[in-house]
Amino acid sequence: MNQIKGFTLVEILVTAAVSMILLGSIYLAINSAQRHSTGIERKVTAQQDVRPALDLIATEIRMASYNPRFNATWLDPATCGSASALQATYRGIQEATPDAITIEMDITNAACTGTDGDGIIGDCNEMIRYEYLSGATDLYITRETIRCASGTRTTSGAQSFLGASATAAIKRSLRVINNTLNIPLFRYYDQTGTQIAAAGLPAGIPNIRRIEITIAVETEEVDPNTGQRRSMIYSTSVIPRNHAL
Repeated sequence: MNQIKGFTLVEILVTAAVSMILLGSIYLAINSAQRHSTGIERKVTAQQDVRPALDLIATEIRMASYNPRFNATWLDPATCGSASALQATYRGIQEATPDAITIEMDITNAACTGTDGDGIIGDCNEMIRYEYLSGATDLYITRETIRCASGTRTTSGAQSFLGASATAAIKRSLRVINNTLNIPLFRYYDQTGTQIAAAGLPAGIPNIRRIEITIAVETEEVDPNTGQRRSMIYSTSVIPRNHAL
């Protein structure tokens, strides 16, 4: 009579235990890879937002005081009236603080076509203001354009440029944390490379020769690997060459 061969109960239990260990290891490996991938994705998304924003800010500030016809009248951004005698010395940098800057340039004409200036400040995209809002529900940068047509002031309003308010309808992907790190968005330097202190502005605006822009951000969502938000700092320097002319 043939003997019936099979697995003993102990062998089955050992096999089941080994299988569970292997499955658990595979699960942990896959879960770790997914969390790592999610963390990298959030960092890349933040980078894709910050770098173009920093480039545009730098490009526009670089054009401050551009006046190809040398006859443009600098304006008071708040009223669109002619700048006061003191403001006239500020030329194309009418505001300069650690958290905000207002620039002027003559790059277009009243029809808003791409000509090389018409000697009049206040046409499309010739007056631009950036500001960092550091309130508890803010932590973002705004951009505003001001237009002066026949003395009438119109503005785009302070639009979310990098990041957004925590109460905005569209969920933000990052927050600007310069205030948390005590880093000014803008630093100003004179021709000797000496930083112009905030207390020395706006009087020191005519002496500005270089502007350093620093943006510190962190992801809105925490990194699943560390339980912390990923933070990054980006910086560049701009020389507004026309401001020295």
